[in-house]
Amino acid sequence: MSCTCNDNNESIFMPQVAEILDAQMITSTEKHFKLKLQNGERFDYEPGQIVEAGIFGYGEVPLGLASSPTNGDSFELVVRVMGKVTKAMASLEKGDTMTIRGPLGNGFPVDEFKGQDVLIVAGGIGLCPVRSMIEYILHHRDDFGKFTLFFGAKTPSDLLFEEDLEAWRCDSCMQYMDTVDTPDSAWKGNVGVITTLFEHTKEITAETRVIICGPPIMYKFVISELDKMGVSRANIYVDLERRMKCGVGKCGHCQINDKYVCMDGPVFRYSDIETLEEAI
Repeated sequence: MSCTCNDNNESIFMPQVAEILDAQMITSTEKHFKLKLQNGERFDYEPGQIVEAGIFGYGEVPLGLASSPTNGDSFELVVRVMGKVTKAMASLEKGDTMTIRGPLGNGFPVDEFKGQDVLIVAGGIGLCPVRSMIEYILHHRDDFGKFTLFFGAKTPSDLLFEEDLEAWRCDSCMQYMDTVDTPDSAWKGNVGVITTLFEHTKEITAETRVIICGPPIMYKFVISELDKMGVSRANIYVDLERRMKCGVGKCGHCQINDKYVCMDGPVFRYSDIETLEEAI
């Protein structure tokens, strides 16, 4: 994994200004931004890393990068509108700016995944930080084995990135399945928690590399299913981005025993943290 670093700045405490190239509400509570650095430099990062995104006078929030670093000079973020900072961000539109500090944290161990079958299990807004790895795999498809993606949401209206989902359903290079807890009258897909999708695939083996990101309750049930399939916990990676605050190990908000999620994560090998109190 990479260390917390920032090649674009002398200090990880110094924000850069990013211009918004596009801004769209993709659900009733999530807004999707496409950005580029205002100074014209490329924003280099690894799949799974985060940034601190902010607005002067309001503050910052930690956000997982929702696009692959192979996308060129632009990068993407998704904001869930919940508090003062994110409500202010939701008012931003194309041509406006926000501050970006990072990239921060350790991302997914891409080299360890190469040549291996990969399963990504995403719940709700957990799809956003793993989208960086999804896009990376699809952009380097020959470097990986079989690729399976599970995505679960509360309702059909909570499914993120509708255009992506439609493309993934039709993509012969991956197996994509989704499910909702509560369907509407138009929903024709699977109904139930995300673990119900495991019974519909035979692509997962003991050697499959797995990434999990979603609500806390989801993790233990997904890991239980993987245990049944004989997947080693050393091959399971969890994204704990939701615990992060300052991003640089100063506030202590993300501390779990002797680990700081922002410095040691947010991506962890599950076998390294399964004994930690309240890690998941």
